[in-house]
Amino acid sequence: MNALLRLCAWLLAIGLVALPVVAVLNGWVGAERWPLSRLRVNGEFKRVPAEQLREAVLPYAQSGFFAVKLQDAQDAVERLPWVQAAKVSKHWPDVLQIDVVEHKPFARWGEDRLLSEQGELFAVPRGLEDVPLPELDGPDTQTAEVVALYNESRALFAPVGMDVQRLAMDPRGSWSLALDNGIEVVIGRTDARSRLQRFVRVLPQLANQDMPIERADLRYTNGFTLSWGKPAPKQTQDRT
Repeated sequence: MNALLRLCAWLLAIGLVALPVVAVLNGWVGAERWPLSRLRVNGEFKRVPAEQLREAVLPYAQSGFFAVKLQDAQDAVERLPWVQAAKVSKHWPDVLQIDVVEHKPFARWGEDRLLSEQGELFAVPRGLEDVPLPELDGPDTQTAEVVALYNESRALFAPVGMDVQRLAMDPRGSWSLALDNGIEVVIGRTDARSRLQRFVRVLPQLANQDMPIERADLRYTNGFTLSWGKPAPKQTQDRT
């Protein structure tokens, strides 16, 4: 019996010591005594408002220094539209620090997403619906291949004074692009780069025609077909 009483006494003593620690770590007490009263934000970013960061971490900061759930706060920050990555840490005695890496948009991807310079896809944030960006599309697993052909295509068309406005790979792997002067180019599934090179070599001669090119189909082994638009109306000079 005495042994049982001693065991109960030991358990009670351990509980009395452990309970305050558990209470502090769980935020039941101590939030006012050890508050997180300062927010420090690091990172080169332009599109993530400081107010959004504060609102994202505030529910977790209210638990106090010892009880703050850093991973949950970090997850909340990373759910913000422009945030690519974040790290949330605490520094004695009252600092909650957020290190932010922001998405840098490179192009539109499909109808409702953007592709960052780091090659990551993310939803179009508010206010960027109409901002002019290159238009890319393709399977999500082929972003690197699409970007590579886009950059190569721009380099090919630049000497003839044209730029690539849109480039897409369909689910079957067939390529197509649109130039900034309105020409639609169907490339096909194979030898995309060599077909574009062949087309660009003769494009200056073709572009001098009276009728503008509307569409070029490059899906031929030794050539391509062209669709022509209506000739531009000739300007007449008024005689006085």
